[in-house]
Amino acid sequence: MTDNNKISILFVCMGNICRSPTAQGVFREMVAQQGLSDYIATDSAGTIDYHSGSKPDRRARETALKRGLDLSDLRARMVTAEDFELFDYVVAMDRSNYADLLELCPEGREERLHLFLDYAPLQPIREVPDPYYGGPAGFDRVFDLVEEASRGLLEKIVNSHFS
Repeated sequence: MTDNNKISILFVCMGNICRSPTAQGVFREMVAQQGLSDYIATDSAGTIDYHSGSKPDRRARETALKRGLDLSDLRARMVTAEDFELFDYVVAMDRSNYADLLELCPEGREERLHLFLDYAPLQPIREVPDPYYGGPAGFDRVFDLVEEASRGLLEKIVNSHFS
């Protein structure tokens, strides 16, 4: 999973094929651009295991490719209670995922759980919408929100751990 010497972030949505792999891909690219790949690790997971082992949704991969990112190496998996021991940040895409994660979270690890758009305080919405049942515009919207929240999260990590 993660190297114990790295700051580790787990992005979580429901099925781990749309929002959370997009967040992982965007965030790891930002980390690489800052030269921090040796210090920050990423992963993604879902609160259900329906898509375990699957690549991200075709529309998520296409949206990412249009923006210069390749998500094809990512595979869906289900989140576990152990993830709260392995990851410094467990980041939920929406309140429903947050509630599911809070139930799974071992006592004493609640401070690791975060709502992703809390890192985009200028955004009027607090949840990354699930684009699964919509068209391409929904995937573009998710990508825009993920980019904004990723910038905020990376800034927080840099300021908290590398200053």
